[in-house]
Amino acid sequence: MIDQLVIPLVKILIVLNATLVGVTYMVLLERKVIAWTQSRLGPMRVGPYGALQPIADALKLMIKEDITPVRADKWVFTAAPIVAMVPALIVYAVIPFGDTVNLFGREIPLYITDINVGLLYIVSVASVGVYGIILGGYASNSKYPLLASLRASAQLISYEVAITLTLVSVILVAGSLSMVSIVRAQESAHVWFAFLQPIAFVIFFIGGLAETNRSPFDMPEAEQELTGGFHTEYSGMRFALFFLAEYANMIVVASVATTLFLGGWLRPFPNVAWLSFLDVIPSWTWFLVKSFGFLYIFIWVRATLPRYRYDQLMRLGWKVLIPLAIANLVITGIVKVLLL
Repeated sequence: MIDQLVIPLVKILIVLNATLVGVTYMVLLERKVIAWTQSRLGPMRVGPYGALQPIADALKLMIKEDITPVRADKWVFTAAPIVAMVPALIVYAVIPFGDTVNLFGREIPLYITDINVGLLYIVSVASVGVYGIILGGYASNSKYPLLASLRASAQLISYEVAITLTLVSVILVAGSLSMVSIVRAQESAHVWFAFLQPIAFVIFFIGGLAETNRSPFDMPEAEQELTGGFHTEYSGMRFALFFLAEYANMIVVASVATTLFLGGWLRPFPNVAWLSFLDVIPSWTWFLVKSFGFLYIFIWVRATLPRYRYDQLMRLGWKVLIPLAIANLVITGIVKVLLL
C-alpha cells in the first residue's frame, strides 16, 4: 500500500509543486539575467533585491479580469491553455531527478516511475502541447493569433523531425528507451553521451529552442509582427497558463538534455577514483546544477541573438538540421554495427 500508492502520490506532489515554483522563479531569473546583460538591475522593489517579484506577478494575474472575446469559440478558447499546460507537467513522470535516497530504511528512487519506453512517452506527450497553441490561435477568432498558430504548427513539424532523429541516435548508443537505463549506460560507458554524440547534442539544443518558441525562434509570439501572437486575446489566469506552459517546457527540455547527454544525476567523471570526494554531494543536486546551466544558456541566447526571419527558420530546419540528423544517425548505426 505504501510503496504502490502513498510514496508515488508524495513524489507527484513534490514534483508538481517544485516545478510550479521553479517556473515562477524562472521568470525572475530571466528578467534579472537580461537586465544584467543590458547593464540594468531588473526587478528590485518587491522583497530584497526583487526576490518576491514572482509572487506579486502571480497575484496580479489571478486578480486581473479574465476576458473572453465575443466572437471567440468559448469552450476551445478556455481549453487551449489547459492543453498547453498539462503535457508540460505530466512529462516529469518519467524524468529521473536522482539515483536513490534512504528514508526510514527504504531505498526510494528519485523519480516517479521508470517505464521501458520512457523516451517515447516524452516525445509523444510533449508533441501534444503545441495543440494548445494551435487551438488558442484558432479559437480567438483574430487574424494575428491565427497566423501565430499556423507558424507554431509549421515550426513544430520542422524541428520535431530533427529532434526525433537525434533521439534515435541516443537510443542506438544506449540500447534502451528507459530514461534511467540511458543514465546507467553513460555510467557504464564512462563518458557522457554529449561527447559520443556531439552533433546530436547541438541539434537537440537548437531544436529545443525552436520547440519551446524561444528566441531566436520565437516567431509564434513575434510582438513586432503579431502583437503577441497566439495569446494576444488572452488575459488573467488563462494567459498565465500559457506563460507557465512555456517555462515548464523550457525546464523539460533542460531536464531531458541533462538526462540524455550530460549523465543525468551522475557527478562529473563518475568512474575517476580521485574525484570520489564529490560523491558527498547528493545526486539530485548534480541534476539540478546541470539543468540550471541549460536554462541559463536559454536566457543568455534570448538576450544575445536577434530573431530569425521565418524563411531562415524553415531553411535551417529542413536544409541544415534534418540532413545533419540523418547523417549522424547513419554514421552512428554504421559505427554501432562495426563495433559489435
